[in-house]
Amino acid sequence: MWNLLKSFQDRLQTILDGWEIPALVLTSLSFQSILIVLGYRRKFSTSEKLMFFPWITYLLASWVATVSLSIISNTIPNLDANDKVERAELDITAFWAPFVLLHLAGPDTITAYSLEDNSLWRRQALTHVSQAAEALFIIIRAWENTLLNILTIVMFIPGLIKIGERIWVLRSGSSEDFKATTICRGDPGPNYARYMEEYHSKKVEGFEVTTATFETSVVSNISFPVPANVMIPDATSLQCAYKLFKTFKQLFSDFILSIQDIKSSQSYFQKVQFEEAFKVIEIELGFMYDVFYTKAYYVYSGTGGLLRSISFSCTVIVLLVFMIKVDREIYGKQERKITYVLLSGAIILEIYSVLLLLKSDWSMLWLSNHKNGMANLLYKAISFIPLFNGNKRWSNTMGQYNLIRYCLKHKAARCGAVQRFLFHYEMSEKIRHRKFSGVSEDLKKLIFEQLLEKSKSASDLKACKELCGCRGDRVLRNAAKCPDCINKEKLAKQQHESVAAVEREFDHPVTENAKCIYEISEENRKMLQESVEVEFDQSILLWHIATDLCYYSDQQNSTGTNAVDNDSNCKVSKLLSDYMLYLLVMRPIMLPNGIEQIRFQDTCAEAIEFFQERKSICEVESQACLKLLEVNTEISPSIVKGDKSKSVLFDGCRLAKSLKCLEPQKKWELLCHVWVEILCFATTKCRWHHHAQQLRRGGELFSHVWLLMAHLGITEQFQISKGHARAMLVVH
Repeated sequence: MWNLLKSFQDRLQTILDGWEIPALVLTSLSFQSILIVLGYRRKFSTSEKLMFFPWITYLLASWVATVSLSIISNTIPNLDANDKVERAELDITAFWAPFVLLHLAGPDTITAYSLEDNSLWRRQALTHVSQAAEALFIIIRAWENTLLNILTIVMFIPGLIKIGERIWVLRSGSSEDFKATTICRGDPGPNYARYMEEYHSKKVEGFEVTTATFETSVVSNISFPVPANVMIPDATSLQCAYKLFKTFKQLFSDFILSIQDIKSSQSYFQKVQFEEAFKVIEIELGFMYDVFYTKAYYVYSGTGGLLRSISFSCTVIVLLVFMIKVDREIYGKQERKITYVLLSGAIILEIYSVLLLLKSDWSMLWLSNHKNGMANLLYKAISFIPLFNGNKRWSNTMGQYNLIRYCLKHKAARCGAVQRFLFHYEMSEKIRHRKFSGVSEDLKKLIFEQLLEKSKSASDLKACKELCGCRGDRVLRNAAKCPDCINKEKLAKQQHESVAAVEREFDHPVTENAKCIYEISEENRKMLQESVEVEFDQSILLWHIATDLCYYSDQQNSTGTNAVDNDSNCKVSKLLSDYMLYLLVMRPIMLPNGIEQIRFQDTCAEAIEFFQERKSICEVESQACLKLLEVNTEISPSIVKGDKSKSVLFDGCRLAKSLKCLEPQKKWELLCHVWVEILCFATTKCRWHHHAQQLRRGGELFSHVWLLMAHLGITEQFQISKGHARAMLVVH
C-alpha cells in the first residue's frame, strides 16, 4: 500500500513538474479573458453574480500571475544551460515571463475594481515595479543571444507599457490626484495693493477721494459647441456632456462650483426636453466611470494611442517571427502550442479592447468633431462592429423592495458557520426579495419637470439650501387649493373672518374624495405634515407603507378598466416607493444617517406577527394590505406600545387613511410629488464617492438625479454666489 502511494506521488510530481508553469500561464490568460468581458459588462449590469465573479477573478488574476513569475524565477536556476533540451526549456520558459507581466497589468476594461484600488496606487506601483524587475531578472538569467531571447526582449516592451499604463491610471483615479487635476488656477482677484497705492497718492496730493463699488455681471463661462459632424448619433449630446463633464467633475472632488458654472448649466438644461437631459447625464456619468475604473479616458489621447500602437505592433511582430523564423525542432510541440495560445490570446484581447474603445462614447465624441471623408468612412466601419448590448451606458433600472411582500414571504435563512462568519446569509435573504424595474419615461419626465420648476427658485445659495432641505414639506406647503377652498377664502375676506371660522360655519371636513388637502380635517393634515418632519428613515417607511395600502385599496375599489394601472402618477409613486425602500435596505450608506436597519426590522417583525395571526386571509399582498386598513388606528400606536419598538407599521396605516380622504387623482399626484422630493433630498445628502461606487454596479437613478440637480443649480456645492466686486476711485 505504501509503495502504491509512493508511486502515485512520484507520477503526480512528474506531471506537476511538466505542467506547473504552462497551467499557471494559461490560467492567467483565462482570467484576463474573463475580466475583459465582465469588466465591460459591469458598467450596465446590476447582477450580484456579475459583481462577485469580477471581484474573485480580479483578485485571483493578480495572485496567479505573481505565483507564475515566482515559479519561473525559481525554475530557471535549476536548468542546465549546456544541455540542449534544458536550454530550449530555459528559453521558452523565460519567453513566457513577459506574457505574465502583460497579464499583471490587467485589461483596459477594469483597471480598478473599486475606488479603494485607486487610493492604494502607491502599493500597486511598488508591487508592479518589483514584478517587472523580476521578469527582467528572468530574461537576463536566461540570456544566450538566441532569436527567442531577442523576441523575449521585444515582448517585454508591451509588458512594460501596460504596467506603466496601469500605474498611471490608478494614480490618476485616486482622489488626491483627481482633485489636483480638477482644481482651477488660483484667482488673485482685483489688485488690492495697487489700488491702495493709487488711493494713498491721491490723498497725499490733497484730493478728496471716495470709493465706489460695483459688481461685475455674471456671464456664462461654458460655451456649448455645435458638432462638426451631425452624422454621428447623439453628436450634440456628446459635445454638451463632455463640456459639462470637464466642469462638473469637480463635484467628485468635493470642490465648489462658481455661479458662472451653475448659470451656464442652467441655461442649457432649462431649454431641453427631459429625454435629452437624461441622455447628457448618462453620458457624463459614463465618462466618470471610465476615469475611475478603466483606461479609456487615458488611452483616448495622442500618447495613449501611440503606446497602444507600439504594444500591438510588438506582439504581432513577435508572433510572425516566431511562426516563420524560430526553429520548430528545438522546442517541443506542447511548448509551441502554449506559446501560440499566449501570443494569439494577447492579440485577440488587444483587438477586443480596441473594438470596445471604437464603439465607446469617446470615439463618437472624436468623430463628431471631424467632418471629412475619412471620419465618415471610419464611422461606417465602426457601425458594423458587432458588440453584445450595443453601447449601453448604464442599466437604466431601479431596484425595488417591498416591505409587505418581504414579510409575507419571509423565511429564516439557512446558513452554515462560514456564511454566518461572513454575514452572507443576511445579504442572501435581502437579495432574494429584491427586484429590478426599468426606469420609465413617465418617471424621468416627472422628475425633470419637478426639478425644472424648483430651479427657477434657485437664485442664490440660501435658496438652494432651502430647496435641498425639502423632503415633502414643500409639496404639502405649496399644494394647490381647489375652487371650493378659494371661494371660502374670498368669503372670509368679504366678511372679515378667518377661513377656519367660515369652514366651521358652512362645512365639515371631507372624509372622502376631497379635491385638495385643505378640505380634509385638521387632524389628517397634521398627520401628513408630521410624516415629513420625523427622522428621514422613518419618513421613508411611513410613506412606503401608505403608498402600498393606497395602491391595493384603489386596485380593489376600481371597476372596469384598471384605473390604478392606467394612472401614470400611481405607477410612478409605486416605483419610487419601492425604490426608496430598496435604498434604505440594500444601500443604506447612500442615505442620511439614522437607525434605518433597526426601524425596518422592528416594522417587519410586527408585520410578520400580524400576518401570521391571519395566515388564512393574508396570503397575497392585496389581501394583507386590506386587512391592515381594517385595523382601528384611532389611538396613536406610540401611546399603546411605547418607544422601545421602532415599528411604524400602524403609523403608516394612519397616514394611508389620511391620504384616502383625497380623491384618487389628487392623492396620487400628491404622493408622486412627495416621493420625488424625498428622492431629491436624499441625493443631496449622499457623498460623491458613494455615487462613484455605484457606477461600477450598473449605475443608480439616484446618482443621475443628483447630477441633474447640480446642473439645474439645486446644490449646496457652490458658494461663490457673486462675481468680483470692482472698486473705482472717485476723485473730487
